[in-house]
Amino acid sequence: MRRAPCSAPVLLLVAVGALAGCGDDGGDGGSGDYPSADIRLLVPYAAGGPTDLTTRTVGSCLESELDATVIVENLPGGSGALATTELIGAEPDGHTLSLVTAGTMVLTPLANEVGYTYEDITPIGVMAEVPSVLAVGENSPYASAEDFVEAAEADPGTLNVGVPGASTPQGIELQRLADEHDVEVTVVPFDGNAEMTAALLGGNVDAVLINASTDVVENIESGSFVPLIASSEERLEWLPDVPTFTELGFEGLTLSGSTFGLAGPADLPDDVVATLEDTLRSCLESDEVREGIGVEYVPEEFGDADQLAEVLERTQEVYEPILG
Repeated sequence: MRRAPCSAPVLLLVAVGALAGCGDDGGDGGSGDYPSADIRLLVPYAAGGPTDLTTRTVGSCLESELDATVIVENLPGGSGALATTELIGAEPDGHTLSLVTAGTMVLTPLANEVGYTYEDITPIGVMAEVPSVLAVGENSPYASAEDFVEAAEADPGTLNVGVPGASTPQGIELQRLADEHDVEVTVVPFDGNAEMTAALLGGNVDAVLINASTDVVENIESGSFVPLIASSEERLEWLPDVPTFTELGFEGLTLSGSTFGLAGPADLPDDVVATLEDTLRSCLESDEVREGIGVEYVPEEFGDADQLAEVLERTQEVYEPILG
């Protein structure tokens, strides 16, 4: 039986309703068809390092999960300012994202006039956490954390410790070690892990406070580096015999590691944040992604947008009196 045709008024009401449905964003300014274009994923560091590896690994998964092209762009320069300026100037639609760290979002704005703060981004979640370790060379006279600390206390300033730049979390944590705990060492800034490694292996510094990225882990496994202290809140599962700064009585010295977060510009719609947060969570549960980043660097429990925000807020609170 043929259905009777709808009347014109009814058709008009249906059309209006359909248009209203298409325009409904749930009141949060979001978009139901996200993503609707290629996604730019910025890295504020050069290609080849742990930040680049983490971003490309996650980016590949986001591309698959979101069914959208993800273009990873390395924009090093200005201690992260170049990429961050690009991020905060982008449309808040989820099509420009970036890796962020406490260094790029807190230390750089505190130490330089860059025109932004960590409040100018929208946190999405934690991609990886890379702790720092205080390490000595295999022929060092300091066989334990206690040996190193006792030597530093006995003769303040005589031990040289390499860090990846004076205004890095590592450099500032050693300043806090002196100011808050009366353990003074001489901080020697370098341009990165490669220079620090060469200096330690060449006997030009007594120790390094260095991010335990893959290259450092390889040196630890080979015996070239001997880790004495870890920056993590609790002992690392893969370095169970290495005490933490907190264990040794240096409360609060847990900020020298690096949290690699994913973020968008400020005012990112809630539904886009939720989509990206859920997708990132799913990616980090994938064995392929975990192995690509390094299983030891992927938090056992997913760090969501709120937890990334807490990392940045805490770093701001601790470091602003020092650098502000």
